[in-house]
Amino acid sequence: MGETYEHAAALDAAVHMHTYARKPVMFVGGKGTRLYDDDGHEYLDFVSGIGAVNLGHAHPAVSFAVCEQMSRLVHVSNLFYVEHRDELAQDLVGLFGGDARAFFCNSGAEANEGAIKLARKWAQLHKPGATRVITALRSFHGRTLATLAATGQPSKQESFGPLPQGFPHVPLNDIEALEAAVDDETCAVLLEPVQGEGGVWPCTLEYLAAARRLCDENGALLMLDEVQTGCYRTGPALAYEGYAVKPDVIALAKSLANGLPIGAIVARAEVADAFAPGDHGSTFGGGPVICAAARATLAALADENLGANAETVGAFLVAGLENLASKTGAIADVRGRGLMIGVSLARPVGAAVAAQALRQGLVINNIGEDILRFLPPLVCTSGEIDTLLGVLEDIFAGVMAP
Repeated sequence: MGETYEHAAALDAAVHMHTYARKPVMFVGGKGTRLYDDDGHEYLDFVSGIGAVNLGHAHPAVSFAVCEQMSRLVHVSNLFYVEHRDELAQDLVGLFGGDARAFFCNSGAEANEGAIKLARKWAQLHKPGATRVITALRSFHGRTLATLAATGQPSKQESFGPLPQGFPHVPLNDIEALEAAVDDETCAVLLEPVQGEGGVWPCTLEYLAAARRLCDENGALLMLDEVQTGCYRTGPALAYEGYAVKPDVIALAKSLANGLPIGAIVARAEVADAFAPGDHGSTFGGGPVICAAARATLAALADENLGANAETVGAFLVAGLENLASKTGAIADVRGRGLMIGVSLARPVGAAVAAQALRQGLVINNIGEDILRFLPPLVCTSGEIDTLLGVLEDIFAGVMAP
C-alpha cells in the first residue's frame, strides 16, 4: 500500500523546513489535465505545477524519452560531451532565431542569475562601469540573493538583507519611469512579458517596444524572463513573439522539460561570447536525461499544436470569466495572454475560493487574498473550462453572499 496523506503530512511537519504552506491533499498520479490523490479522487488541474506541466501529466513521449535515456546514462558532468544537450541547444536557438547560444542549468532562478551575470560580464567588455539591472515592481525572478534583489516585491526581500545592489525597480508599463531609470550605469533591463507570481500582469505592446528602444539608445541589453511565459504558454513558442520585440537574452525553465528540473539561458552570440570557460557553470545542468525530456517536450508541444490551443482555449476562459464577473460581481478584472490568466477579485476571498475549489475537485491558485491565477496544461479543453466556470460560479455565490 502506498503512502497516505495523513502519514505524509505528519512526516513533512517533522522533517521538512516549513517554507511551504501545503494544501491538504496528497497527489499520487496524473494523466493529462487530471490529478489523483491517495484516496483515488480525481481533480482537474488548473495550475499544472505552477505552469510547469504544459503537456499535461504523464505525457507518453516524455516518459519514453526519460526511461530510454535513464537506462543508458544519467550523468557524467559538463566536462564531457553527452547526447541531447547540443541538440536541445540547437532547438532553442532555432526558436530564438538568429546566431545565438544556450546555457543549461536547473531552474528559473538559476537561469535569471546566470543572465544577470552574463549582462554584467558583457558590460565589462562593452559598457565599462554599467552594472545596474532595471526590473519592474511586482516582478518575480527567483529566490537566490541576486534574483531576489531583482524581484520587485519588498515583502519577499525584507528578511534577507542586505541584498546585492544594483537593481532599481520601476512600475510596469510606465514608459516615463523606465526612460528615467535607464542610463549610462544600466547594463540591462530585465522584464517578464507577463508577470506571473506578481499577479499575471502583461506588459503592453508599447512598453516592451519602449524597453527595446531605450536599451538600444543606451547600449544596454534587453533580457526577458520567460520562465513562466515560455514554451507556448501564451500562444507563441516564446511570449515575446506576440510583442514583435526581439530581446538580447531570455531565461527559460518551468515547462521546458514538462515538470522535470531544467533552466536555460539563450542569448545572441555576441552577448553569449562574453562568457569564457570558468565564468559560469552547473553540475547537473544539461544532463542527458533532462535534455532528452526537454527535446521530447518541445517536439510534442509543436506537433500537437498546443500554442494555438492555448490561444483558443485561453480566449474561451477569458470570455467565461468576464461573463462570471457580470453575473456574480465577484471579479473586478480579467487579464492575461493565452493560458496564463489572472483575475482580481472584488473582495479578499482568494484563499477561501481556492480551498473550496480543491474540496470540489479543482486545483487553482490564489496569489494573496485578491488574485486567482489559472495555468492549466495546454491540452486543456473548452469542456474542462466549462466545468471550472460552473464550480467557480457556485463558489462565488457562497463567498459573496452577505
